[in-house]
Amino acid sequence: MLEKTVKRILNADVYEAAVETPLDTAALLSARLGNKVWIKREDLQEVFSFKIRGAYNKMSSLSETQRSEGVICASAGNHAQGLAQAARLMGVKATIVMPVTTPEIKIASVRSRGAKVVLFGDTFNQALTQALVLEKERGLHFIHPFDDPEIIAGQGTVAMEILHQHSGTIDAIFIPVGGGGLIAGIAAYVKYVRPETKIIGVEYEESACLAAAMAAGRRVTLKQVGIFADGIAVAQVGEHTWPILKETVDEVITVSSDEICAAVKDIFDDTRVIAEPAGAVGIAGMKKYVERTGCRNKTLVTISSGANSNFDRLRYVTERAEVGEQREAILSVTIPERKGAFKRFIGALGKRAITEFNYRSSDADEAKIFLGLKINGAHERVAIIKHLEQTGYRVLDLTDNELAKTHVRHMVGGKAQSILNERLTRFEFPERPGALADFLTLLGARWNITLFHYRNHGAAYGRVLAGMQVPKSDSKEFQESLTRLNYRYWDETDNPAYGVFLG
Repeated sequence: MLEKTVKRILNADVYEAAVETPLDTAALLSARLGNKVWIKREDLQEVFSFKIRGAYNKMSSLSETQRSEGVICASAGNHAQGLAQAARLMGVKATIVMPVTTPEIKIASVRSRGAKVVLFGDTFNQALTQALVLEKERGLHFIHPFDDPEIIAGQGTVAMEILHQHSGTIDAIFIPVGGGGLIAGIAAYVKYVRPETKIIGVEYEESACLAAAMAAGRRVTLKQVGIFADGIAVAQVGEHTWPILKETVDEVITVSSDEICAAVKDIFDDTRVIAEPAGAVGIAGMKKYVERTGCRNKTLVTISSGANSNFDRLRYVTERAEVGEQREAILSVTIPERKGAFKRFIGALGKRAITEFNYRSSDADEAKIFLGLKINGAHERVAIIKHLEQTGYRVLDLTDNELAKTHVRHMVGGKAQSILNERLTRFEFPERPGALADFLTLLGARWNITLFHYRNHGAAYGRVLAGMQVPKSDSKEFQESLTRLNYRYWDETDNPAYGVFLG
């Protein structure tokens, strides 16, 4: 079977539409992981993903009569763009059925290439069912996104380029897995030419259909598929891809959304390209592999398979990247509710960078703080918790708590009915070490802090919202303290949003 697939790859017709993408070294990631990391830059294709290869190769295999009748496919986005581009280049009418959950950037890209878009269902499988219905109704020719020998062969040209571009030893290749078209093509070629190279599939943990198939020894259909990594949100590996995968894949690694977000940041740091989640899973799996095996000085290759990500998704990615990289700890800490307690607590933290500080007064004796801290790995998180507990604080580790990270961090607060003389002030100050401590030293030691919200998003300026109990008799002194602090500030005590939700 491998020989037959390799022959198809060698004869694949892709370069009228695709380009040979570079195999770039990832200098920063290589230094961090202690291995030589290479990234195959399929995000540099005209459609920003590898899918143009398989789509064009399949279209090339159709007869003139078949092309004249038109083509149809189902896709979560990247295959749709690849087929739309291939159809445009060949002058063929194309209909694309896409899940309604497909990012708008991919829908717009398909339409801009002249294809007709039909939105149907929440998942790829639902879109696929509808596409097969339309195929029969309209006499179109269905182009599968992954489960076709010609599609597999087109994607396999990625492997042909990798081995041409890197003639030395490659210890392992980490490949994103959806339905298996890309990994089947790469695995078939690599195992035929260099069988000593490990082929490692990487899947999002909520769409791990290959891992499930490998465990069962047969193709299985997942009951539910998570769509965070929409480009690989597939419930079952292909009928044509599975026989290749079960013989050639050495290992399958599953990764979380946080780990994918961290990988998006890793790719950006080395290439200045923002990969889509599905395009970054290979890096996420590679990092997990290196951490588990402890391998050093190996040559590791992965595929940046796509860069079609919605801009509005970046907020979530940046929010979760630090946790996914184990560079941020999320903690709940209980401290005494009295003047100066915040200042003493900041002193216990030492020089550690605070990423988040949320608090709302609710108890006369205790203050519960939602805290984010920059760390250098899980070992430091454990050490910080131990230090705080030895100092006398009660600590709850929320770093792996999905509810806390997704919802609770944005909901800490509410109305505090018994607070008198509360004054709400919004601050902006240069984001430098000690800025937050300066604030708490000057104001927190003098007036009781009743509300506090701070989140560092990596900007040049930090933003703080603080509530303090300031009796009218202290108004002049409070104003003088604000002047000495020398940070930009706004009095928000009369802001209607404060009155409705916090006051």
